[in-house]
Amino acid sequence: MKAFVLDHATSVKGALHSLKQGGVAIAGGTNLVDLMKLQVVAPDRVISLRRTELGDITADGEGLNIGALVTNADCAADMRVRGNWPLLAKAILAGASPQLRNRATTGGNLCQRTRCGYFYDTTQACNKRDPGSGCAARNGFNRIHAVLGTSDSCIATYPGDMAIAMLALDAVVLVEGAAGAREIPIAAFHRTPGDDPSRDNVLEAGELITGVRLPAPTGGVQIYRKVRDRASYAFALVSLALDLTMEEGRIARCALAFGGLGTVPWRDPAVEQVLIGETPNPALFAKAAEVLLMDAQGFGKNDFKIPLVARALAATLNEATRTGRA
Repeated sequence: MKAFVLDHATSVKGALHSLKQGGVAIAGGTNLVDLMKLQVVAPDRVISLRRTELGDITADGEGLNIGALVTNADCAADMRVRGNWPLLAKAILAGASPQLRNRATTGGNLCQRTRCGYFYDTTQACNKRDPGSGCAARNGFNRIHAVLGTSDSCIATYPGDMAIAMLALDAVVLVEGAAGAREIPIAAFHRTPGDDPSRDNVLEAGELITGVRLPAPTGGVQIYRKVRDRASYAFALVSLALDLTMEEGRIARCALAFGGLGTVPWRDPAVEQVLIGETPNPALFAKAAEVLLMDAQGFGKNDFKIPLVARALAATLNEATRTGRA
């Protein structure tokens, strides 16, 4: 690992001042430290946020504010989250290992980078790591890679679980920077690669996530389904976050987000519109999958994800609509 200077910020104001001078922020370090060890990133200065005031979960009207330093373990264990936003707790508990969940933070999780092997291997071409060098994954071993939101420059998959649930729950990312505070709907937070895969999200230089706000609970049936190669400590091949309400035998409200498919956490309102107002049946679920996958493109070894997500979507919708009618 390249030598670096470590600063300990004791407040958000102090952290922003330090970031303005240059460097990167570190919270739990579960992603950044790995990248530094491999010299995928090699900052001269690292600003620790562990001593700042961002570690609380507080009520916000009928919603909830989750501080950027709240660990994944503490978020999933919070009784308010488990009772009113169980989708978030389920997604977090489906990710990583207990040891990592004890360190990983809300803000850091949202900013985690892809687990594409070509991104991690500095001997391989990767536009995300080295703009203009090419994308070795397109013609390489791309089994875990994206089929939605890709570009000629990058097909790397967004790896997380927490953000998929937050996307279905319409969470808002709270940010502060030199220009002041701003709120970013999580649907607008992550960036598809386009011609510049090096930028994963819309944070500007010197900005910092201070928390995430969950809106009022919906009271719907909430399911997180994760299809993976093994039962723990594995990234999703396909994952689904669903929040659904039934009324008089029809789907009254539906929020669907997907992981393992896209270069960003994926939500397509057109899929939800196919379902809302309709009576659940296999043909309807197949039509929703068709709309979701209209622009999907496999790259050889990840072609299986396209039929896999169609089956997973049907199974999840069937479970939710049966539960909602019970």
